[in-house]
Amino acid sequence: MKIFILLFLSRHFASSVKHSLKFISTGSSGLPNFPEFVGAVVVDENLLGNCDSSKKIIEPKYDWVKKLLENDPHQLERYSWDCFVREPIFFKAEINTLMQRFNQSGGVHILQKMDGCEWDDETGEVIGYNQFGYDGEDFLSIDLRTETWIALKPEAVITKLRWDADKARMKLNQYDLTVIFPEWLKMYLDYGRSQLLRTELPSVSLLQKTPSSPVSCHATGFYPHRAALVWRKDGEELHEEVDHGEILPNHDGTFQMSVDLNLSSVTPEDWTRYDCVFQFSGVKEDIITKLEKDRIRTNWVKPSDMTVPVTAAVVVLALILIGAAGFIVYKKKKAISPPSSPDNSTELSERVNPET
Repeated sequence: MKIFILLFLSRHFASSVKHSLKFISTGSSGLPNFPEFVGAVVVDENLLGNCDSSKKIIEPKYDWVKKLLENDPHQLERYSWDCFVREPIFFKAEINTLMQRFNQSGGVHILQKMDGCEWDDETGEVIGYNQFGYDGEDFLSIDLRTETWIALKPEAVITKLRWDADKARMKLNQYDLTVIFPEWLKMYLDYGRSQLLRTELPSVSLLQKTPSSPVSCHATGFYPHRAALVWRKDGEELHEEVDHGEILPNHDGTFQMSVDLNLSSVTPEDWTRYDCVFQFSGVKEDIITKLEKDRIRTNWVKPSDMTVPVTAAVVVLALILIGAAGFIVYKKKKAISPPSSPDNSTELSERVNPET
């Protein structure tokens, strides 16, 4: 679903930092052994807590979130009301309505909502949003400037007109998105500053699967996710012959990303003109990795490296067969792999040779 794809981050950062608060809600129909409603709270791409209509409990993910809910019972009351009463009723009713509108008599159907805000910690600018998707496609989104809803599919027009006419609903949405949610976001950042406001620099590696493959610049272990990775030639950022990957989460709460450079038309003499640059929002110094052959990590074996061992193995086998019939010797030669750090060995292996 497009509204859940992470927004592409600009490669030219200002000194200010934008923080985000997202409430992701999912209602479903026709899924056995799956809750009809699931909700999650996400700050700066960190899952703070979740709930579902079957367990009837709020599940905070960090101790500081538990402390916050204990110190502010109103937060817990609102989350409980939204998760177990208001939202499940709303989502179930809307799914039934949409199934009729799309002439659907059964099957699995998903209604999703993502609402929240972005806050610039320097300018104070707040951007609120509220978006709906149905069965994997964008459906409705709010326009706070015109105080109307935007229908993203023809079937959404009826809902748009009905919600546009509900002025009280629009005012409540506007107040939540531009006043309440930014206040909550600032409170979450204050309680969880040791986690949410930390900075962790990445380790950057150059990887290549085969001599003819693109060279991948891979950065991992960084936080926050507001970062960019680019290839440069003579100090100028490249936009051709490069392939940018998405920013992906690691299991430990940090992030990873990569950008590939196609060197098929580059002569070995020109390699020194290229470098990979990791840029961090709010950090002035870039991490620069020069394109040098001895920096590239790979698990392919040069044919010249195999000639001597293979020839020796054939000679030895022939001598054994001639001089000592009845004995068979099996010689296994392991593929030569480059050394890798303990923390990232599995990850780097998957990046270099994803088919293994």
